[in-house]
Amino acid sequence: MTAFTLARRSKLTAMYVGAEGEAVLESPAAFEHPEHLVDLAASIPFAPAYTSTDGYPGLRASLPDYYIRTVVEALAGPISEAFSLGRIRPVKAEGAFSLVTLPGDALSTAQRAPHVDSTNPHQFAILHYLCDEAFGGTSFFRHRATGFETLSEHRLATYRTHRATEGVAAGYVDDGAPWFEPTARVSAGFNRLVAYRSCVLHSGHVPASTMLSPDPRSGRLTANVFVTFASVS
Repeated sequence: MTAFTLARRSKLTAMYVGAEGEAVLESPAAFEHPEHLVDLAASIPFAPAYTSTDGYPGLRASLPDYYIRTVVEALAGPISEAFSLGRIRPVKAEGAFSLVTLPGDALSTAQRAPHVDSTNPHQFAILHYLCDEAFGGTSFFRHRATGFETLSEHRLATYRTHRATEGVAAGYVDDGAPWFEPTARVSAGFNRLVAYRSCVLHSGHVPASTMLSPDPRSGRLTANVFVTFASVS
């Protein structure tokens, strides 16, 4: 169980990004003995998580339920405070070990642009890096034509109309130009944990496809959790 124990000195800080002031929570050293998570990832099978048109650009494997519960319980309070949600409870949580493996020239159109994971403002992405800073990080974006930094059901039609006339990057998203502009970037770092709303436009920053590997011990390994909260009356 030591692999799933939060570090005693683990602290979350919030930064507020872009014109919309969305919170991004970060802890530079989240868990005790994170290397045990890498050992676990190296002992289980991964499978492709993409199709010819969409999906995560690499491989995924199951995360232990206990790890997911530990992360969600630890972050419920800080998320409630940072996003002014009041009393909340998790109603859905799922996660996976993830390894980016596709080279830039093999990406689908959807994988070459910033995206959101959901338009639900109560769903949050929690990203635990199990690789070092050489593997990039996570970038957040503003869509230039609309000014949107988050997507909602109300904004979706307008956003899609504009995007239908725009292009995509040649490979992994860098600065998003000319259709997007970056609002913030969080660097990868072994044992760094980041949390943000799933409706924020974002993309993995992958600076060098040549570094990508299907080996959890040497590749761009992360533990990804998606959790949806509901208000407690």
